[in-house]
Amino acid sequence: MNIERATPELFAALAKAQAEIENASKNAANPHFRSRYADLAEVLNTVRPVLAKHGLSVMQSTAFDGAMVSVETVLAHSSGGSVSSTASCVPAKTDAQGVGAATTYLRRYALAAMAGVAQEDDDGNSAAHTKPAPVQSDTVVQEAMARIAAANDAAALGEVGAGLAKLDVDEGAKRKLRAAFTARRKALEAA
Repeated sequence: MNIERATPELFAALAKAQAEIENASKNAANPHFRSRYADLAEVLNTVRPVLAKHGLSVMQSTAFDGAMVSVETVLAHSSGGSVSSTASCVPAKTDAQGVGAATTYLRRYALAAMAGVAQEDDDGNSAAHTKPAPVQSDTVVQEAMARIAAANDAAALGEVGAGLAKLDVDEGAKRKLRAAFTARRKALEAA
């Protein structure tokens, strides 16, 4: 969380808002897990009026770099202060539906966390790691790095990114690959 631009006024307003904000009602159903949860609209409808009453607003921006979906949530106060946080994940699929689902999921959880709203993770069961932790293979990482370096345009790099999302490597390897992917994308954009 970034609190560099936070102000005492923002924290005072957030404390007052959180004293009034209730937890979001579980208004949506997840048929796969036969459970209920509060969808994004319900979380927004729960927090926005109370935040606004105390001079607070929320903004969320989204990004997809070909491998990771990211959502930055900014909570701002009318006095000018703000706090922000970024949440990221690898979508289950890198098509429009998969990226959209991951974006909505991240927006909902990031907003709930920022506003202090509790919600049960009924629809996030698929995010639980039920398989063993991935094992890093230096060969797999080296091959992926070579594919990133060999991408000679944005379309080729996008195809590489789609393949990266499917790799079963540890977090350290994922960070290394994301950094190489981002650097290559910037180099191609600058060319």
